[in-house]
Order: sequence, then C-alpha cells, then structure tokens
Amino acid sequence: MPCLNEAETIAICIEKAQHFINSSNIIGEVIIADNGSTDGSITIAESLGAKVITVAKKGYGSALKGGIEGASGKFIIMGDADDSYDFSNLMPFLEKLRNGNDLVMGNRFKGGIDKDAMPALHKYLGNPVLSFIGKLFFKININDFHCGLRGFSKTAYLKMNLKTTGMEFASEMVVKSKLSNLKIVEVPTTLKKDGRTRKPHLKTWSDGWRHLRFLMLYAPNWLFLFPGIILTLIGLVFSTLLVIKPLEFDDFNLDVHTLLYASAFLLVGFQFIIFYGLTKIFAVENELLPKSNRYNKLFKILNLEKGLVIGFLLLSTGLILSYKGYSVWSSTDFGNLNASTTLRLIIPAVTTIQLGIQAILFSLFFSILGLKK
Repeated sequence: MPCLNEAETIAICIEKAQHFINSSNIIGEVIIADNGSTDGSITIAESLGAKVITVAKKGYGSALKGGIEGASGKFIIMGDADDSYDFSNLMPFLEKLRNGNDLVMGNRFKGGIDKDAMPALHKYLGNPVLSFIGKLFFKININDFHCGLRGFSKTAYLKMNLKTTGMEFASEMVVKSKLSNLKIVEVPTTLKKDGRTRKPHLKTWSDGWRHLRFLMLYAPNWLFLFPGIILTLIGLVFSTLLVIKPLEFDDFNLDVHTLLYASAFLLVGFQFIIFYGLTKIFAVENELLPKSNRYNKLFKILNLEKGLVIGFLLLSTGLILSYKGYSVWSSTDFGNLNASTTLRLIIPAVTTIQLGIQAILFSLFFSILGLKK
C-alpha cells in the first residue's frame, strides 16, 4: 500500500489485509510504502506488524516501486491505503494469479461503485475515455485501466521494467504488460467512499493529462504515424493533380492556392512520420518500450546512407525545378510572369527542397540515436 499521510485509514486497511492472509492460510506480508508521512501513519503501521519501507523519492509510482521491490512474496497485490478497496476479499485476484495470469486488474464498474465513491467527472468521462484510448491504442481488453487494486507476480513486474514515478505508473503497468506479452485478466471489485477527511492526492486535470500524455507517447503510431500517412497521402494526391492542371468543378476551381496548401499537407505529414521514427527509437533505446523484430528490421531498411541518397535526390530535384523556373523568368527578361503557370513549377521546387533537407537531417539524427544499438 502506498502511503502519504493516511493515519485516518491505514489501520483498517492493514487489519483487513491481515485478516485475509490469516483466514486464507496464506504466507504473506503487509507492506506500507511510505512516501514521507508526517501524521503518524508509520507508527500506526509498525504497531500493527506491517513492514514499512521508506521511499524518499516523491510520487505514487515511486512509492509503489519501492514497496514492490522490497516485497519477498511470489505474488503482490497493490491498493490504496484510503479504505476505498476491500482488502479482506482478495481471493479472486489470488486465484487468477495461481492459474498462471501475470496481471490481474480489478474492475470497479463491474463490481460496483458506491455513491460518492468516485467523482462524476472520473466515472463518466475520465476513466471511460482513458480506458477506451488504452484499449484502442494497445488492443488490451481491459475496461478499467485505472483501478488501483490489482495483483501481479514478482516475475511479471521485473519483465515490465516500469519507469514512471507519478500517477501514470498505473497506465504504464498495463501497457508494459501488454507490450511484454504478459497474460492480463480482470476481476470485479468494489469501490466505496474513502475514509479520510483530507483532500485526495489525485489531481483530476493534471493527473488525467499525465495518463493521456503517457498513452500517446507510448503509442507513437497513433500520435504520429497514422496522422502523418493520412496528411502525406492527401498532400501528395492533390499536389500531383494540381501540378498537372487546375481542378475545375461546377461552382469553383482549385488552382495554385490550393496547391500551396496541398504541399503544406505533404510537408507536415512527412514531419509527422519523421517524428514517429525518432520517438520510436528514443523510447526503445531508453527502455521505455521493448524491442521487437519490427524494430530490428527498421535499422536494416533505414540507414544513414539510404537516407542521404533519398534526401539529396529530393534536394537535387528541387534545385533543378528552381533552375527551370529561373530560366522561364529569364526568358521574359525578368519581367512579369503568369502566376498560375510559374507557381506550378516553383511550389513543387520549394516543397522537394524542404523534403530533401528534412530527409538528410532525419537520417543524421536517426543514425545518432541508433549509435547505442
């Protein structure tokens, strides 16, 4: 149990957990991961025979990691020390773990949420939206991503290689379990109104954003790759059509002004794809994401030499088109030009120059990030 000034509820939580251990004939321990309590929580925990581990580094995730790493059991069940979870009824979690599952998540929406136990904003917006995003991004069949009551094996925890220190630790555990191909299941659990009088440590908007930010950064394909592909295709198709000739419709025409926007779509889409590659490499090389066969193939397909060749080809194309545009201007003795005709040459020239420079810079940065590999 992570703890930060939980003197009002720590005793009942410990007693419920000890009752479950004793009544179920389990060899176990109750660990309090204290994160700097000043209200006597430590004294209460020690007087009840709980094992107290002091964690100096602040944060929900830091406290949990300190407690988990200090645990000596084969299986670990974590839960908040605010008396909102029923520690006397943990057998469903233990049974699933004994059956070979690696992570057992509680589902408060299936088990029941008491009146006023969860703020309406969390119940109807925060949890459902973040759980939906998690399921969509990572294909995890979990409907309560942020239930604080969950069980896992010590072996599975070590495979997760968790890094975050704040509230997003809860999301990282689920995501890393999926990415590490661990077995994840859900069991119904109840949530009742906590027994403390002080305000909860959870901050709705800032902690919600931390969870959302984590989910997006751990799924760079949804954040960068898919939007980048869509933008690039739209920009490429419209740019190609508009370079050939204006698109004429019954009520309006699309000409060089639309071509300019189409080129911008192409450039922005290409930048999104570049950011996907860089984010993926950074995350894997810093052990935020596990390596995969696809990742290893990436370095075989993309390398510095190929990137530089593609970049210089694009850059050369842009320079040739620019020279052709200059020749057209020169043929008029540097006088006035037909904007529609000239821009059909100049816009692709500028676009390919920028694409070429971006490809060259990306290749150099890509190789630098991959030096560790």
